[in-house]
Amino acid sequence: MTNEMMIYAVAGLAFVALAGIGLAFTGGESDAARKRARAIGAGTTAVKARGGKVHDENSKRRAKTQEMLDNLRKQDKERRKSITPRDIGSKLMQAGLDIPVSAFWIGSLVLGTLCAVLIYMSGADGLVIAGMRLKSQPVMVTGAFLAGTLGLPRVILGSLTKRRHKKMINQFADALDIIVRGVKTGLPLNECIRIIAKECPDPLRSEFISLADNLAMGAGLERSLNQFYKRVPLQEINFFCIVLLIQAKAGGNLSEALGNLSTVIRSRKMMREKVNALSSEAKASASIIGALPFAVGLMVFLTTPDYIMQLFLTETGHVILTVAATMMTVGVLTMKKMINFDM
Repeated sequence: MTNEMMIYAVAGLAFVALAGIGLAFTGGESDAARKRARAIGAGTTAVKARGGKVHDENSKRRAKTQEMLDNLRKQDKERRKSITPRDIGSKLMQAGLDIPVSAFWIGSLVLGTLCAVLIYMSGADGLVIAGMRLKSQPVMVTGAFLAGTLGLPRVILGSLTKRRHKKMINQFADALDIIVRGVKTGLPLNECIRIIAKECPDPLRSEFISLADNLAMGAGLERSLNQFYKRVPLQEINFFCIVLLIQAKAGGNLSEALGNLSTVIRSRKMMREKVNALSSEAKASASIIGALPFAVGLMVFLTTPDYIMQLFLTETGHVILTVAATMMTVGVLTMKKMINFDM
């Protein structure tokens, strides 16, 4: 064997030896890698299993919350239908008048009789329109009686209700702040409601007294809140009822939820005042335009009464007054629609 062949043989044996050593080491590492891969795979599977369980729990919680919100929407629709005042008793309750319905009707009859007597004592001959005379005895007195009995008391009742609701809106955010501070200090909700019933002015005080009494007598939170919303059918009260019902059924941070609601109510109040400020010029213009015909008529009557009385003594004047009253009514209603905004 030559030296050249010897060198080739030694190189081949060295290559085989190195290949064997490499296979030995790589085989052990691959086994360890396989074991590590299996362990990681098992861990990943466990994590996925736990993640799947958490995902299922979150899905169930979201489904439950959505179902509860749907139920609250349905209850809110039913509550809105139930709070619509269809009788005088509900209107009196929303106006904060603690009088029986019979007393309201007696007062309405007295007011209607007073209006009829005033029309009768004025001695008006009635209106003559298109040859048809509407005399005071059969028609004018009856119309004044019906207007005084059915119309004027309801207008007064609606005005009292709006004024009371405006006071409630101005006071309600402060009441929510009292509940938030009380809950943060560890007081129960019923005790916070009683604090409002003692410290806040009317009409908020009387309403929270009724709410606290209903809760103390065991009426339940949902029923007590529904009665509260029925007495005061405001959007802010509806928000308050929904927050408390959601917290009672699903849990959560009541102080944070009511704090956010207080911020929303204050923002709505600021927006309402801003809208009133921006529309005040239009309201003043509408008031001036609406009062201008009556002011001009009064000045003409004071200077030349015979001239203006032709409108009240002649048939043509009656027609002109009827057309003018119709146009004035349409104009006033149009301006009111343009400058009033619902919030």
